Amino acid sequence: MSDLIRLLPDNVANQIAAGEVVQRPASVVKELLENAVDAGATDVKLIIKDAGRSMIQIIDNGSGMSPVDAKLSFERHATSKIKSAIDLFDLHTNGFRGEALASIAAISHVVLKTKTKDQELGTELKINGGDFLSQNVVATKTGSVFEVKNLFYNIPARRNFLKSNAIETRHIVDAFQRVAFTYPNISFSLVHNENEVYNLPAAHAEHESSNLRQRIVNIMGKSINEKLVPIDEDTDILKIKGFVTKPSFSKKKKGEQFFFVNNRFIKNPYLHHAVMAAFDGLLNHGYHPSYFLYLEVPPKSIDINIHPTKTEIKFDNERDLYAIIRSTIKHSLGQYNVVPSLDFERDASLDTPYAYKDMGFVKNPSIEVDQDYNPFKSGSYSNRKAERNTSNLQWEALYLKNYPEQEIIQNIEVEMDNVSQELFDETQDDSTYKTFQVQLRYIVSAIQSGMVLIDQNAAHQRILYEDYLAKVTLEGLGQQQLLFPLKISINKNDIVIVKQIQQDLQSAGFLISKILDDALILDAIPTTIPEKEITGVLESLIENFKNEVPESSFSQIDMITKSLAKSLAIKPGTSLTKREQESILNQLFSCKEPNYSPFGKKTFITMSLKDIEERFNL
Repeated sequence: MSDLIRLLPDNVANQIAAGEVVQRPASVVKELLENAVDAGATDVKLIIKDAGRSMIQIIDNGSGMSPVDAKLSFERHATSKIKSAIDLFDLHTNGFRGEALASIAAISHVVLKTKTKDQELGTELKINGGDFLSQNVVATKTGSVFEVKNLFYNIPARRNFLKSNAIETRHIVDAFQRVAFTYPNISFSLVHNENEVYNLPAAHAEHESSNLRQRIVNIMGKSINEKLVPIDEDTDILKIKGFVTKPSFSKKKKGEQFFFVNNRFIKNPYLHHAVMAAFDGLLNHGYHPSYFLYLEVPPKSIDINIHPTKTEIKFDNERDLYAIIRSTIKHSLGQYNVVPSLDFERDASLDTPYAYKDMGFVKNPSIEVDQDYNPFKSGSYSNRKAERNTSNLQWEALYLKNYPEQEIIQNIEVEMDNVSQELFDETQDDSTYKTFQVQLRYIVSAIQSGMVLIDQNAAHQRILYEDYLAKVTLEGLGQQQLLFPLKISINKNDIVIVKQIQQDLQSAGFLISKILDDALILDAIPTTIPEKEITGVLESLIENFKNEVPESSFSQIDMITKSLAKSLAIKPGTSLTKREQESILNQLFSCKEPNYSPFGKKTFITMSLKDIEERFNL
């Protein structure tokens, strides 16, 4: 039998490694931006074309590389960051494994120009698909210029899996923001298809928290400045600084939530739960605070080498970090009068002792006012009093008490309809209905073959979706004109999406009169949506477009109606009357596609009598 195991060729091994490190254009942006920061750059420019498919270019003024280092940097596991395994637990840089450049070069056309400050001329390298083409001497500035073209050109299957340009651009912006948030003392700029998206100047304030606030405002928009509550705590195992937003500015989406550990963006559900625990009792159901938290822990207490993209970190003492984060945020919310807190600086000697607080050392004087007193009217006080009594008797006559007319009034019969305040009139006895609610989430109804179990939220989404879609495509949802224009604060990054779908939003009832840098001015809103819910509905709608931005005009209208249906549908946990349960049941099975919600979730399941009997016989 011949041997079966063989070593993979270098180009195949590099492409496999690239599959882990480079998932989309945003992965290339992240790696190259972090390399620029590690090189000591104070000014970094990112230029992309066609959402990174055609070109990604990073220009920095960092330390640059010598000709030997430039060529060696594209070899697998070539790095200047670590020398031994012990160094993995004492890292102070972003990149360290030496896989990024080799992986990027294996699946694209790369041109690198670099020069150190001690060199008069720099080096230019050209690599296509991992194959080294040339190395030349060129005139260039100190620092590095990485140009990555035709990403995934030699892996068409991977290229086909990329999303639309709008979605890929959004991922690139996310990667750019995460690095820019972390280093406020470095200036960053982003240009997409020759349009400047960001130009973030370096912050040079005296206090670090001021620099962070300035960078957050520059990225997220001026409107966020008033919403921020500063966080600052220094302990032996954790130093935490940053900002959380006030509970009154919470949102339905979770997008604006950032954790940075030792200047590295991470995702950690456990620590996120600590933040949410600090807001316990302050948020409406389904709403989330925004936060920008920078944690500094001893490098030896974490392991950042557990995930290819390094967005997950293993902590030695997660429980302690949880407690510190929760208590620090709670304290800050109380300190800035966001929640009630004890005032330990109050002078207790000024308080009235409890035993004497009801004794009343100073009695309030009793005051009597003669409502009928008129200084210009002649007559004595007794006359005025008599006149007042006579006047009262005349007023009492209007009520027909003990007068002949009273009997006439009492004999008049008036027919009145009972006005119900319920959504559906309970004209029928509950026993006539064949539905009931389970855990305030599901509606159960008996059918001839057995029973049907309906998800009330998914079912109502389907009902509203088909209703809204029919109205939007035919005559529009209808608008209610606002007496005063409504200003809605929008994330600065989301304004581009709003401009793309503005026409379709108008068809859905949103009349946008003006689009500012970080806000919208609405003159009219859909008749189906209360004014107080408009902000949440728009945020949900924009978030859905971020995740699935359609290309055709009809698909945009479809996505808008889906978002409206999702936002306005009956939520799990809502108690429904028997009449409302029956109404959902009947309307659902009158839909064209009753089996699934607009987002593909099952709306109901059926169980036959045979299925039920089999379960009892198990």
